[in-house]
Amino acid sequence: MLKSFLIGIVFLFYLFSGGSSHFPKPLELENITDVIKQVLVDYDIRLRPNFGGKPLYIGMDLNIASFDSISEVNMDYTLTLYLNQYWQDERLAFSSETYELTLSGDFAAKIWVPDTFFANDKNSFLHDVTEKNKMVRLSSDGRIKYGMRFTTTLACMMDLHYYPLDSQNCTLEIESYGYTVEDVVMYWMKEAVVGVDKAELSQFTILNFETTDREEALASGTYQRLSLSFELKRNVGYFIFQTYLPCILIVMLSWVSFWINHEATSARVALGITTVLTMTTISTGVRSSLPRISYVKAIDIYLVMCFVFVFAALLEYAAVNYTYWGSTRAKMKAKKLKESKAAAEVATNEEIIELQDVRVSPIPYLRRRNKASTYASDTYFPPSFRRTRSYYSQGFNRKSLERNTLDRHKKPYVLNSLKKGASVLRASIPKIKDINKIDKLARVVCFIIMQVIRKVVIQMQLASVQNEISHFR
Repeated sequence: MLKSFLIGIVFLFYLFSGGSSHFPKPLELENITDVIKQVLVDYDIRLRPNFGGKPLYIGMDLNIASFDSISEVNMDYTLTLYLNQYWQDERLAFSSETYELTLSGDFAAKIWVPDTFFANDKNSFLHDVTEKNKMVRLSSDGRIKYGMRFTTTLACMMDLHYYPLDSQNCTLEIESYGYTVEDVVMYWMKEAVVGVDKAELSQFTILNFETTDREEALASGTYQRLSLSFELKRNVGYFIFQTYLPCILIVMLSWVSFWINHEATSARVALGITTVLTMTTISTGVRSSLPRISYVKAIDIYLVMCFVFVFAALLEYAAVNYTYWGSTRAKMKAKKLKESKAAAEVATNEEIIELQDVRVSPIPYLRRRNKASTYASDTYFPPSFRRTRSYYSQGFNRKSLERNTLDRHKKPYVLNSLKKGASVLRASIPKIKDINKIDKLARVVCFIIMQVIRKVVIQMQLASVQNEISHFR
């Protein structure tokens, strides 16, 4: 029992006296400020670590906080990220034990830091709410982790030949501004990029990302460059409802004019002009969101073809109207001339018939005889009247003769009058025909052409997109 008690006392004495020498002593922690001050006394911020010796190796890793925007007009994209840089500066080693101090960003102004910059950067700013988003972690052996959070706008030269069914490859280029590969060598850490799977974009989907490093030869020397590339696929859903579907409906609406009678000029012209102006408005809206590039894009071909179909429907009616009314007016003019000649001939025939009635009928003579019998000897009796008088001498009834003669000459006069009235009525009312044959043919031809072109364009675009995806893979 006594032996066990003595062993316990010895163990406790060893533990509290010298057995815990690998833990930091309170005195050392209290004097850490003096240690850092002592380290910085002879420190030259102008010289890189291991100056005059081997190149300094600097590790890099990125944490993507968010993809903010992608602009086709400016050919750039904006993202917010955390950049961490790792290197070792033996001049800052202050203890043989393993310590790690987290210091504020102000400490970075007192030590040497890499002159890292983004080669394709347009505009960047460091976040400073509530303090500058910078930090330094210093290990006791001189290893340094230098981190910062900022937002940057980077250039991205986009290929818009297949817009909006395109895929883009945007890069982030990291490089040392002044130190060549003889002084500084940059490399990616093991987990170089994190947070890409959580980043979301409204019009794009991030398919993949890749990190590379290469040497960039410039006029001032050869520099180490780290590159991070994002493979982005554009989401076509927005364009289906904003561009493709409205254009399809406008083209179909222009085809409705083929079912409207070609004599309804105001209706067909108003419909044609409205569809043309609507297509112009849609085209202007699409082009306003794109840069002024010289080559032709897929959306340009689609919009131009839709505009051609709409404009062709309007021109088709102009051709129909000119052809129909031009031929109709010529026919109506010739018909009126013919009818006027026929009417003149009918009038001449009627006058002849009336004259014959007068010459054949004995009624005028009888009336004149009743009025003035003294003039009978001086009255001229035509041969026809003399023939009529011979009828009396042969025993014909005067009343029956008068009735038969009048009925015989009355029927042609009535029929001719009815025919004349009918011809005048037909000339005054234009003949309304059915829809012109060119309208019927235009319906079928436009529909077939539209379907063929649509399928060909879609197949070409899908094939090109598949080729690009396979190329990236």
